Amino acid sequence: RFLARGLAAAGHEVDPLPGWRLGRPAPLEGCAALVHAAFAHVPGKYRGGEGDDPDRFVALNRDASLRLFAEAKAAGVGQLVFLSSRAVHDGRPEGTPLPDGTPPLPASLYGRVKAEAEAGLAALDAPGFATASLRATGVYGPGAGHKWEGLFADYRAGRPIAPRRGTEVHGDDLAAALMLVLDRQGRGAFHVSDLLVDRHDLLSEVQRLTGCPHAPPPRAETPVSQMGCARLTALGWRPRGWPGLVAALPGLLAPPSSGWT
Repeated sequence: RFLARGLAAAGHEVDPLPGWRLGRPAPLEGCAALVHAAFAHVPGKYRGGEGDDPDRFVALNRDASLRLFAEAKAAGVGQLVFLSSRAVHDGRPEGTPLPDGTPPLPASLYGRVKAEAEAGLAALDAPGFATASLRATGVYGPGAGHKWEGLFADYRAGRPIAPRRGTEVHGDDLAAALMLVLDRQGRGAFHVSDLLVDRHDLLSEVQRLTGCPHAPPPRAETPVSQMGCARLTALGWRPRGWPGLVAALPGLLAPPSSGWT
């Protein structure tokens, strides 16, 4: 929803291919660019999203994506941007710096599928067909079923919350990164990550906003590998950081709604 909304707001004509599914031919004639953000997985899971059928998971998410990339090139699409994941680096020890250009080393089937799709797309890059991948970290932002909806509900209900921290980016900043790559015809892999968020700090802000009487969990002590985003920064990308996350919290705490909000 963030990518479609951001592109439309920037004046692009966006066709979300209603009814299309991975593995089927896509109606691509006349498209200037294709943004591939589709993914087939067990509900609620990306890592582990294969469930009990890893062969189907690979067939839909790697093999069908590679076919789609080739179809786009054959149809004369000028640009293709693939939504990849920080999971391509999960095989490295936590706390490892991850600058742009770090080779993929996935630990999960999810990360391997993303890395192999990235590689297949890069092999198709040619004059007139610019290809890029966005290695996005965790994405937060408003909307029905947002990533912290369950966490906030558990905290406000007084249920136990395990310490954890991880890297995050607002969905609108991900959309801004996409538009920069499209506008500049960027090629190759771009890291998309903004800030390291500890649940202690996040839920302390929730407590401040809501007056919840429950104590936030203690700070996490585990190291976290953080992606450097120098390639995007060089294009002018400026994510919103911690102040932007705090400003987004009232919308994230509002009652869930339906639709692309």
